[in-house]
Amino acid sequence: MSRTTIIDCDPGTDDAIALWLALASPELDVRLVTVAGGNVGLAATTANARAVVGLTGRAIPVVAGAERSLMAPFRFETAVHGQDGLGGVLLPEGPPLAPGIAADAIRDLLRGASPASVTLIGLGPVTNLALAFATEPALVDRVAEIVLMSGAWSEGNITPAAEFNAWNDPEALSILLGLGCPLTMATLDLTAQAFVTPEVVAAMEGRPGGACWRAALAILRALPPSRRMSFRGYPLHDPCAVAWLLAPRLFKGREAQAEVDCGPGPGRGRTVIDRWQRLGRPPNLKLLERLDAPGFFELLAERIAALP
Repeated sequence: MSRTTIIDCDPGTDDAIALWLALASPELDVRLVTVAGGNVGLAATTANARAVVGLTGRAIPVVAGAERSLMAPFRFETAVHGQDGLGGVLLPEGPPLAPGIAADAIRDLLRGASPASVTLIGLGPVTNLALAFATEPALVDRVAEIVLMSGAWSEGNITPAAEFNAWNDPEALSILLGLGCPLTMATLDLTAQAFVTPEVVAAMEGRPGGACWRAALAILRALPPSRRMSFRGYPLHDPCAVAWLLAPRLFKGREAQAEVDCGPGPGRGRTVIDRWQRLGRPPNLKLLERLDAPGFFELLAERIAALP
């Protein structure tokens, strides 16, 4: 039985690949894609989401949302994703945006759902999701699980302390961490294990596929190697959150307690994750810690290559 799913994203190269993975997978019944301006600004992220969904041939509404965080403008990451957000990979223009605002569309879908029946996947700053629940908190009873690519228990990637999505809207992340529903987090420490090297890309290039697969390979070839990874390759962050829902056997994790630093200064956006119950507080998430990387890349290739 497939999960009714909302994907909130900010495409972004790895968001694009995560969207293709989700839309290729019968385990997920994606009803709605909502978009924030995180990686490269809302005009580009909405155009990219439309193009990515459109290339699959699926008629899924894409709704624009937050152009900035709850407290400040988003900081963009063009050094990784390029000025266009897709590393310069050109896709055909997708269908037009669906009318409305992301937070309203999220609430509308949840209102019509049964209790504990909707899975939410957050792949960017979670401003849209936070706005939906801050304005109608009773809707949390419709949520089966929230899965986020966010945070880190060690060092960050946008500041020494903070991961990019968490840093861009820590207040929004704090709202989600306090909802009390099942929540799973793929942090930088986990996504670093989805490590893309030239050898990984070369192995995947031998697999035939359609336009979505060819575009995904072009994006993988376009991404720059990471300084954090000694320029040997780069982590593929967002597809890890989707893969958890498709193949939990590929992951190991534990229950943990997390909060996010919303104060000013160099610690802003840090996710303080208590993996060993040192603070004695009840867990509020499942923390993904280990990934079977070969199994992950095989899943990614097998699914996306089957798309049109």
